[in-house]
Amino acid sequence: MVNHVCKQLSVSQRRACKVLHQPRSTQRRQPYVPSDETRLVADMIALASEYGRYGYRRITALLRTDGWHVNHKRIERLWRREGLKVPKKQPKRGRLWLNDGSCIRLRPQYKNHVWAYDFVHTRTHDGRPVRMLTVVDEHTRECLAIDTARRLTSEDVLERLAWLFVTRGVPDFIRSDNGSEFTATTVRTWLKKVSVQTLYIEPGSPWENGYVESFNGKLKDELIDREIFYTLFEAKVLIERWRVHYNQVRPHSSLGYRPPAPETIAMVDPRRAALRDPGASLRPPQETNQSSSLFH
Repeated sequence: MVNHVCKQLSVSQRRACKVLHQPRSTQRRQPYVPSDETRLVADMIALASEYGRYGYRRITALLRTDGWHVNHKRIERLWRREGLKVPKKQPKRGRLWLNDGSCIRLRPQYKNHVWAYDFVHTRTHDGRPVRMLTVVDEHTRECLAIDTARRLTSEDVLERLAWLFVTRGVPDFIRSDNGSEFTATTVRTWLKKVSVQTLYIEPGSPWENGYVESFNGKLKDELIDREIFYTLFEAKVLIERWRVHYNQVRPHSSLGYRPPAPETIAMVDPRRAALRDPGASLRPPQETNQSSSLFH
């Protein structure tokens, strides 16, 4: 500003600073730009473009996952400098390459303590309905499953729950609204036989099922409201891919900006393996990918 005033009024920098009561050193100081800032800004913009519904805090968490040692204040400054913001509304995009009892206010205390499930609705491009059954663990925030079909009944709910109980363990409680698929006699009887207590929220009170409602809101905001599903198969592929990303990559604010079930790589020390198995040193080392929760 001072230099602009000097040019407009044809006065010296010393005179302009004296009139504005501004130290001359502020006009001569060259801003320090770290050598890695160009790459950092490029990575930040790339992540912001890929995840259009993420703010600077989640982008900071993703940058840290990628190996950047930055805090959210620096990213916020660069975020504002680049004019980035989360738009209120975004148009849907099409992917042509894929054409082919009473509520108990119980807080979860540990993994498999309380599960919650609910239905989400959308439509394919031809106007036909698509229904999704979402199941989440309220304590770990992990999405255990998303079933996608044109029509889902109480039998489909039982089939999904049976598979989850075998593969993930049996929860103590399961929370839901009073939909006919959840209050059906067959569902209630089967859950009672496997010693799972049901928590039904009050009619017209979705906030009492807040964990799964929050998850459904993220599903709608980050995927359903941004994608055009041309076929049911495309919807299944994209929704399952988003579920895996949500569990393994997406930073969750309530978990300290860590994902609910990050993908881990188990590395084996070859010297210790040789002590346990003399033939281990003759075999090539292997990496095992497995999904593990933050809470055990």
